[in-house]
Amino acid sequence: MPEPEPTFRIGTDSSKFPAPAGTDAAWLLQKAASAGLEGVFFRSALELSPTLDVGELTALRQQADELDLYLEVGAAKINPFAAPEAPEIRALGDGDYLLGIERIVAACAAAGIHEIWAATANYKFDLAGRLACDRYRTDVTWEEQLRATAKVMAELAPVLRAHGSHLNIETHEEITTFELVRLVEEGGPDAFGITFDTANVLIRGEDPVAAARRVAPYTRQTHVRDGALFFTDQGLCRMLAPCGQGVIDWPALMAALVGAPRRALSIEGIMGRRFQLPIPIYDPLWHAGQPDMTTVEITELVRLARAYDAAVARGERRSLASLSEPADDDERERFVLDSVAHLRAVAVGIGATVDTRIGAGAPR
Repeated sequence: MPEPEPTFRIGTDSSKFPAPAGTDAAWLLQKAASAGLEGVFFRSALELSPTLDVGELTALRQQADELDLYLEVGAAKINPFAAPEAPEIRALGDGDYLLGIERIVAACAAAGIHEIWAATANYKFDLAGRLACDRYRTDVTWEEQLRATAKVMAELAPVLRAHGSHLNIETHEEITTFELVRLVEEGGPDAFGITFDTANVLIRGEDPVAAARRVAPYTRQTHVRDGALFFTDQGLCRMLAPCGQGVIDWPALMAALVGAPRRALSIEGIMGRRFQLPIPIYDPLWHAGQPDMTTVEITELVRLARAYDAAVARGERRSLASLSEPADDDERERFVLDSVAHLRAVAVGIGATVDTRIGAGAPR
């Protein structure tokens, strides 16, 4: 009798897992299996095949199947105001950006890959202040960007339905869960879903547990990491932390996701730094630009920040100065593996089934 599918399968984001120079997607799939992970999310389908060769994509999908790994890929930003920053997608479409995305969907579907990541805009980590985030662009309003995104989704919907695929839009730094739920409901949950990033919602002033409850009915991909909150002159800031070492209530969050359509959790680790991003709760313009935001959730973030501050004082959590230090490859890998261990323990604690193989690289 076949073994039941685990409630949660826990893997990694390809772009944040340290890899030696010259390695490829096949190497990472094998590495993930050897480390006891259960899947890989590749940020771009072009990581699997730069030319979208269906044979190459199929071979990697078959390798993932043999290793008992889930395989997810990314497509592109679907906000046309962000499109100029992804010229490779336009090149895929011979100058037609939409056609480039459609070709990614078609090639992946032909290889049996149907869960595809997308996002709405960009965050410029080398800039400071509101203008680092596309939500606050001065040449086009956020409302105009959302309307343009909805139009692109309407164009892509028939292609997605024809291939039995979902384009899953991320809770990226610039968009709220309220806005994403509206986009998906308007575009149609049979073609679109949500990629829930557990730490990004903090940037938008949202309580991660409340956010999880909002997006769970549409969550088909999940990017998982914790966040440490600190008080600043602007209000708060967020630093990335392994799951269980930040402020998120993981039992409550994972309980909210038990009912999601898909429960593949990809640990999105860190590069060389943990990205200190502002949550400027003292800024009236920040509040004015987020009409869905609630005082209940903002005050919950303040409570979480106070609790984290107390944990730092007790020596139980890392300080802002400590988290600001560069991270080497060993720490980057520990970030992923420590997060996996914590999530597996939480899953067991809430009574969810979970694949608990550690270090098993052979197919079951």
